[in-house]
Amino acid sequence: MESLIQLLESGTAPWRREWDSSGGGHHVNLLSGHRYRGANPILLTLGMHLRGSALPYWCGFAEAKALGIFPRKGSQGIRILRPQVNHSGPVGSDTSAPSDAPTGSSCVGGTPAERTWVSFRPVVVFNAADLDGDGLGDLISERQREAGLIAKPEPERLAAAEAVLSGWAVPVSYGGERACYFPQIDRIQLPERQAFHSAAGFYATLAHEAIHSTGHPSRLKRDLRGRMGSMAYAREELVAELGAVLLGDRLEIGSAMENHAAYLGHWINLLKENPQVLFHVLGEARRAVDLISPEAKPESTEPD
Repeated sequence: MESLIQLLESGTAPWRREWDSSGGGHHVNLLSGHRYRGANPILLTLGMHLRGSALPYWCGFAEAKALGIFPRKGSQGIRILRPQVNHSGPVGSDTSAPSDAPTGSSCVGGTPAERTWVSFRPVVVFNAADLDGDGLGDLISERQREAGLIAKPEPERLAAAEAVLSGWAVPVSYGGERACYFPQIDRIQLPERQAFHSAAGFYATLAHEAIHSTGHPSRLKRDLRGRMGSMAYAREELVAELGAVLLGDRLEIGSAMENHAAYLGHWINLLKENPQVLFHVLGEARRAVDLISPEAKPESTEPD
């Protein structure tokens, strides 16, 4: 957290990343090629920035060790969140769900059905730039080759982003010099498209405002009443910032918004006051993105 605050104090939003399919694009497991999902792309993008890496490839210590690959001395891993599916028996049984599990049950033949819920546990992964060992170069080359095979040309990616964002429930008006969301009338306001220097910049800004709109009382019911300069305002702006980064990763448009956020100082104060707020905000950002562009379910559990 101290490193993050230092980057913010230097004027850098370290989770932003232009989309670069030639550099690998999505964050994936170095050994399996499986893509990291949920809010993890934000944590991993931050990790790349902190170590000056251009390789979005990661793996856990144990799985790397099995192949004779080890982190360099002094290397630090990044904590990500791994989902776990939990099961419980019928209400009243010895395997009933914990108090924080979803409530309610369904019945099959008059008998309460088994419940399932997802929890998250932290795991540590290391970036490919911090590893050494025979075969490491071949693994990196294989991941880069795979990324090149599935890379989509920019027009295709922008068309897909247009389809998702134009299909969002909140109407958009154009004109003026400001980009903002008005919760009172549930409408997004943007400058004309030609005012943006790039199509990706336009979609990234629209994504930011769309994330704000998910907080409307009819949707995720976040507190949108904070005044500029307040902690509530800073928190909501951080949700929109990180949500736009995550949505930009999901839509493969990046998150290089042209109007750099003027909230760095507020975020620094927010994180200093409550370091755990980052993880709460990450959860809110992920739920907002899932509302706009639901994430496809992986074929198997995400590896360490």
